[in-house]
Amino acid sequence: MIKGIGIDIVEIDRIKQSIKRNARFVQRILTRNEQERYHQLTKHRGAEFLAGRFAAKEAFSKAVGTGLGKLSFQDIEVKTNKDGAPIIHVKEYEHLEIWVAISHSKSQAVAQIVLEDRANDIIT
Repeated sequence: MIKGIGIDIVEIDRIKQSIKRNARFVQRILTRNEQERYHQLTKHRGAEFLAGRFAAKEAFSKAVGTGLGKLSFQDIEVKTNKDGAPIIHVKEYEHLEIWVAISHSKSQAVAQIVLEDRANDIIT
């Protein structure tokens, strides 16, 4: 059963400006594991990566209906599976199947989240 959907789009230039203005911006948005990957990338690719993760975390907060007020960026971690596709882990939401898609253009990053509660799909 689908429990929620969320989408977010981010201007990559806005992310680049935030990185320049605030030295702690990266640490505020990315988990420690995400930061390790970020620091391995070129400047532009790093901004794309950060924008995609930012959009995914915002989209998740919209899908659960709380916004980021009840959740922290640090509660949400975007990893990749063995094939390179994004997967998402969120503290206290392990009971949900979380589907995530992230895409980039030259100037924008977009992410979509679908939340599925498989426990309610079981017919007894």
